[in-house]
Amino acid sequence: MMDKMRLIVVTLLSLTSVAAGPPPLVRMARRGADLGVRLFREVLRDHGERNLGFSPYGATSALNILQAGAAGATLDQIHRSLQYGPKERAVTASVRRLRETICGSPGSSEVLTDDPGSVHIADGLFVQRDLPLTPGFLRRFHTTFQRHVTQVNFTDQSQARDILNHWVENHTQGMIQDLLGSTSLPPLTRLVLLSAVHFGGRWLLPFPEKATRDRPFYRSDGSRVQVAMMANTGRYNYSEFTTKDGEFYDVIELPYEGTELSMLIAAPYEKGVPLSVITDILTPKLISQWKASMVRATRLLVLPKFSLQSEVDLKSPLERLGVTDMFSAETADFSRLSPERPLYVSQAFQKIKVEVTESGTRASAATAAVFFARMSPLEVIMDRPFLFIVRHNPTGSLLFLGQVMEP
Repeated sequence: MMDKMRLIVVTLLSLTSVAAGPPPLVRMARRGADLGVRLFREVLRDHGERNLGFSPYGATSALNILQAGAAGATLDQIHRSLQYGPKERAVTASVRRLRETICGSPGSSEVLTDDPGSVHIADGLFVQRDLPLTPGFLRRFHTTFQRHVTQVNFTDQSQARDILNHWVENHTQGMIQDLLGSTSLPPLTRLVLLSAVHFGGRWLLPFPEKATRDRPFYRSDGSRVQVAMMANTGRYNYSEFTTKDGEFYDVIELPYEGTELSMLIAAPYEKGVPLSVITDILTPKLISQWKASMVRATRLLVLPKFSLQSEVDLKSPLERLGVTDMFSAETADFSRLSPERPLYVSQAFQKIKVEVTESGTRASAATAAVFFARMSPLEVIMDRPFLFIVRHNPTGSLLFLGQVMEP
């Protein structure tokens, strides 16, 4: 039996040859969350009604590294997607401080531990041995991410794959293995960027194992399947919301030990209503409204145990958001990274693995219903497709976001 839930995501990008307002830290988190949600909604267009896991933070972290080496129109497109102005001050410092805040302390992002609620973030840059890099890029990369560049001989594809897969396995506690298959590295690969996010947290209110039993889960097509459902009665932040079209949906918050991280779960109240009524309106602002409107109340929560593993191609979703030039050998401009040209992004994908159990392992509209503490416990049964979000509450950063269509 696993002693806690773990979430893992690895984002890969490979380059192939042929003002006034909130503090910078909060602003960076808000903009990263905004891009992450918009990217998630684009990813959903390609995945439809299937289980899906995604890391908004992992995707924006990779783009933050790329923007350090991009120039011209390529840089402008990345800036527009991240909403960081080309001349905005303190961007580098804010990226670094945000990582340190999420991980708990300076430098802890590179230390993979089993502490409850611990977040581990790692970035690796692997470069062909004879690829020259500009001193400015090396300085920006080291200053922001506290990492050195690793030289790899990509002409030996088998050895290069082993090196990258071993790095991923080490930074995900072995949860993601063989990230790169036999055809994952094009012959002219010159640089590979890896970004890994690992989270292992225990519920503040764990589910008693003896209460887990098989219950029906209703698929989106109306059919049902028996799945292991956890159950627990406790005081949770909870409320009921409505969409503009009048569809009711529930949102409940499950805090992790340490309380800085929590999982928000949202699902339509009626079984026949598609999950898209929530995902289609999802924004970081809506998620913040959920948080502000929920009321602490005693509830019997019934939630499926679930695990999912998915691979997300980020190229088409990013292109639909206007980030196009970096994927073209004709238009990509990474001259601030290396004088060698042309360099362009040939692959951009993410792998994620999520496991939710009784002991451990986050999600957004308008109207809250207040319940009295004297009421007998009401059931919140997530026996239909639901949305989950793992959120770093002090900054609003979204580490993980996904949908469960069938546990």
